[in-house]
Amino acid sequence: MTLQDSKLPQAGAAGAVPTGKSGGPARVCVVGGAGYVGSVLVRTLLARGYGVTVLDNFLYDHALSVEGIYDEPGYRLVNGDLRRADVVAQALDGVDHVVLLASLVGDPISKKYPELTRSVNLDGSQALFAALDTHDIDRFVFTSTCSNYGLMDDNTLADETSSLNPLSLYAETKVGFEQFVLGQLDSHKVCPTLLRIATAFGMSQRMRFDLTVNEFGRAMAMKTPLDVYDKDTWRPYAHVRDISGAIIKVLESDSAKVKGEVFNVGSDDNNYTKAMLVEEFLRHVDAPVAFVEKGADARNYRVSFAKIRTQLGFEAQHSVAEFVPQLISAVQDGLYGRADTLKTYYGNYQVRDGVPDTL
Repeated sequence: MTLQDSKLPQAGAAGAVPTGKSGGPARVCVVGGAGYVGSVLVRTLLARGYGVTVLDNFLYDHALSVEGIYDEPGYRLVNGDLRRADVVAQALDGVDHVVLLASLVGDPISKKYPELTRSVNLDGSQALFAALDTHDIDRFVFTSTCSNYGLMDDNTLADETSSLNPLSLYAETKVGFEQFVLGQLDSHKVCPTLLRIATAFGMSQRMRFDLTVNEFGRAMAMKTPLDVYDKDTWRPYAHVRDISGAIIKVLESDSAKVKGEVFNVGSDDNNYTKAMLVEEFLRHVDAPVAFVEKGADARNYRVSFAKIRTQLGFEAQHSVAEFVPQLISAVQDGLYGRADTLKTYYGNYQVRDGVPDTL
């Protein structure tokens, strides 16, 4: 199977790229750059003129996601595990900024592999952060999650000052690493920024159908019966292009505005209940949906994204409403016809063989 990049939306436009320590365009190491968000971010950075090093161990056998950019100018791939110091040293050679996307992402996969989750999301990530000063890294962007807020009152919008209430191992590791980084501010030269990302949606070269919007859309486009649990629970959503845009906005902002800061990434307009999501899809396709009460996921939170808008001038450009017909058309046109036979590629269900729980 070959993923044709031309069939998928391309993000980014040329702009003024900061100069790196080499005297040329700044180079960004995207750790986890072959993943769902990473494969979009990497293409966006390259389109803007950045040099990009991808560090990825292809946890889900998803190397095809970066196949189409292998010979792009400025692109470099390091196939390896972020928990290995020698691999990290190789990946950070000549790099100006680091974006850490890599982790076991999501409640189901972290519950299935708890030791590996702690090893990657906490131990490995902490070791990577500790190595940044050695390699004279300027900026560090960590993608955390709005899941850290856990359970909020329906009438309350969580902001960056709200109490954190992680309800899963996945969120616990994200909160733990956030606290680690914020506790290191005075002992490192690097400028770190923490981004709490809303649940992602949108087209990607490593498409995922285990994320709510994408999952609902594929099932409904195919007229597959869909059971929706806890229809009135709220979640915020963010398009992968907007997530990429927010990361780049941080990289290109004055360090005084972003050092040690936490920003929610998403859009106020993209706060939805599950029932509201279903209604969006039903406007475009007639599909069988059943609402089921008492699901296993207790999370319920709406999020404010005012801080990143007012402090950095970042505004999300993509809505769930505009994406819904795009996804329906893509699925019905057969773009993801092998999603069932290549299930691991299209979702975080099972890690590939040979990945040790600890190093």
